[in-house]
Amino acid sequence: MNTLPFFTPQTLYRLKKIVQWNPNRPLARRANAILLWAQGKPKAEIARLLQAARSSVNRWIKWYLADDLDGLQADMPGKKVRFPPTFIGELLKLLISFRPQNFGYQRSRWSSELLSIVIREALNIVVHSSTIRRWLPKHGIVWRRAAPTLQIKDPDKETKLAAIKQALAACDAENPVFYEDEVDIHLNPKIGADWGLRGQQRKVVTPGQNKKHFLAGALHSSSGQVTYVGSTSKNTVLFIDLLRALRRRYRSAKTITLIVDNYIIHKSKIAEKWLKNNPKFKLLFLPVYSPWHNKIELLWHSLHETITRNHTCRSMDELMERVEHFMDTVSPFPGGGHGSKRV
Repeated sequence: MNTLPFFTPQTLYRLKKIVQWNPNRPLARRANAILLWAQGKPKAEIARLLQAARSSVNRWIKWYLADDLDGLQADMPGKKVRFPPTFIGELLKLLISFRPQNFGYQRSRWSSELLSIVIREALNIVVHSSTIRRWLPKHGIVWRRAAPTLQIKDPDKETKLAAIKQALAACDAENPVFYEDEVDIHLNPKIGADWGLRGQQRKVVTPGQNKKHFLAGALHSSSGQVTYVGSTSKNTVLFIDLLRALRRRYRSAKTITLIVDNYIIHKSKIAEKWLKNNPKFKLLFLPVYSPWHNKIELLWHSLHETITRNHTCRSMDELMERVEHFMDTVSPFPGGGHGSKRV
């Protein structure tokens, strides 16, 4: 008869926890056999209690004597996992950095079905598209709207940004600096998401025949005060009207600096002539296709989110009344609480 090894209380506790909580039932069964053996039960009785062959009990005891609890570990039943989920996750991240067309497919965007096909071809394993869809968010891969961009670089970008930064640092009462831009107001509402009951899409009645109005605005870089003018045409006259409004409002200013984009009305001959006759005005042009450097874009976004998106106005006069009320009360921006103000 073989002599029983010494079982420490810690070992017995670990064996009991394996039996009670481990989801690997074959491992729990082997641990139960060792517990019964530690209690001094014969191997034949252990085999009968666990509905196992005596040779299996002998094999489990041999594994335990050789490697302690580690010896009881064995592969789970079923087919072995060839590639761990972490590897598949890294492969998915790599795939979405390319386009399906790089792999010879006609789609311009990935679908879970196409990802499943590519993984099957690359690794010779079958992963269902629904499984891929569950894995994607677990690995930080989400469905998002793409942002349009142009691969046009401004060679003078750093120089322009440095000049803007210098002007902003010197901004004071006598030398104010403004972010300037224009915005289009459409009678046909911009459509956006809104709260509603599940399965019931909110309906927005549109006038059908669209009309347009245009605003030119200037946002004070320090105080957040907004100056604006409107017109039915988006041309140099609108831009010069804004400059005149700034000249009236800031009479005591020695210089007025405007940070503007590269739209043609800011560079037209009429604008250049007017600026030459009004030397207190200075224009700093943003790098091409860099709207995120123009803070007034946030004001236009707030205007659309607060007023024009999903609006129900039937006439341009009614819509412009709301737009003008917003522009008159939005200062200082941001921080004026425009999203919760009453009419």
